[in-house]
Amino acid sequence: MPRVCYFTGKKTTFGKQVTHRGKAKYLGGVGTKVTGITRRKFKPNIQKVRAVIDGQIVRIKVSTKAIRDGKIVKPVKRTWKPEVVAAE
Repeated sequence: MPRVCYFTGKKTTFGKQVTHRGKAKYLGGVGTKVTGITRRKFKPNIQKVRAVIDGQIVRIKVSTKAIRDGKIVKPVKRTWKPEVVAAE
């Protein structure tokens, strides 16, 4: 399954990591130089949660931002307990 939020649509994005070398001019150096550019991924914080969707309890992948914003309706906690058989 893809790493995509059910509500916000957040997914993995791509970018670059830029590596520098040298001392900045304002610190008395001759300036910084780029020595390498590497591809990298930005992954969203996706969690699997149980939520009520259209009256059904389903397990979905959502971002923590959606959970904090209250877009998730969690199912009610079950209170069922087994019956205790009385000893005779």
